[in-house]
Amino acid sequence: MKKTLIPLLFLFSVTIAQAQNYNLIIGTYTNKGNSEGIYVYDYNTITAETKLKSTTKTINPSYLAISKDKKFIYSVNEDGKNSTISSFSFNSQSGNLSFLDKKDSEGADPCFITTNGNQILVANYSGGSLATFYTDIQGKFLKPKQVLQHTGKSIDTKRQLSAHVHQVQLTPDKSYLVATDLGEDQIYIYKIAKTHARELTLKSVIKTNAGSGPRHLAFTPNGKFAYLAHEFTGTITTFSYAKGDLHKLQEINTVAKDFDGKIDGADIHVTPDGKFLYETNRGDSNSISLFAIATDGTLTFIETVSTLGKGPRNFSIDPSGDFLLVAHQYTNDVVIFKRDKTTGKLIDSGIRISVGTPVCLLFSK
Repeated sequence: MKKTLIPLLFLFSVTIAQAQNYNLIIGTYTNKGNSEGIYVYDYNTITAETKLKSTTKTINPSYLAISKDKKFIYSVNEDGKNSTISSFSFNSQSGNLSFLDKKDSEGADPCFITTNGNQILVANYSGGSLATFYTDIQGKFLKPKQVLQHTGKSIDTKRQLSAHVHQVQLTPDKSYLVATDLGEDQIYIYKIAKTHARELTLKSVIKTNAGSGPRHLAFTPNGKFAYLAHEFTGTITTFSYAKGDLHKLQEINTVAKDFDGKIDGADIHVTPDGKFLYETNRGDSNSISLFAIATDGTLTFIETVSTLGKGPRNFSIDPSGDFLLVAHQYTNDVVIFKRDKTTGKLIDSGIRISVGTPVCLLFSK
């Protein structure tokens, strides 16, 4: 009896030790009337079960970023010409956010925000600009700022009549900033100065296929490769990366060649182990595609599966790597998939989070 009991107790203690709880922070659109703002959930990495910890009212926090020390959360407030960015103090234990400051985003409809120390970088979609701000030690915005305006257009007469900056992404070496411009079909690479203000200066511009709509870029953990998701065509472009230079290696489709519906590519991420890549498509597809990453960075298609909802926007692999969560803008839920780390394949866990118009998922301790 004792010989059987000891291994069972050991297994139980190991399982408990491995269980970790994280904060799952969800940004939403509030203009549909079914959401109040930012939601924080307690998330268990063993079961993928969640429990609501806090709700913070703010206008259209469609994208979020968290400071390196986890003390502050920064949000865009996507509201046309009245758009702002906001800062909140964050209590990781209670999950509570406390409003600190708000500032004009320096462009209409900011859709992406990221941090570089106390430097806050924002992509203004409708405004066609990117802006940098700075914060003090209390998380409040300082007066200095830099605004870089894009002015071009491309061939789509409905969606590309002007510049639309969709993402601002730091390179893995933190020396450059990459801005994808969906309206211009271009990628801008900016050098980040080593001065205290870390000003941005243009290094180079890369043209993408006309009418493709470059949206989001993701780097491999080793920093050697980058993958660009195109919104209009659903294709992914593979690049090698080194010292601020992107060189095209491959272009690959995410839907079948005979697919004749609207594609509407959305989000793209590389797994923490660098072995796989996922990309979501909205429109009539509502799917997520899986690719294997070779040692030379090229992609091999594995499968495409339904995201089991409508309007998959941002998705996130949880800190354990065992689950993948997809935010559905139009079915008002987050679908949680169980993920096979060996094959990368996804199966429905059956677990859902019901939340109004979710569009951004962020994990933090």
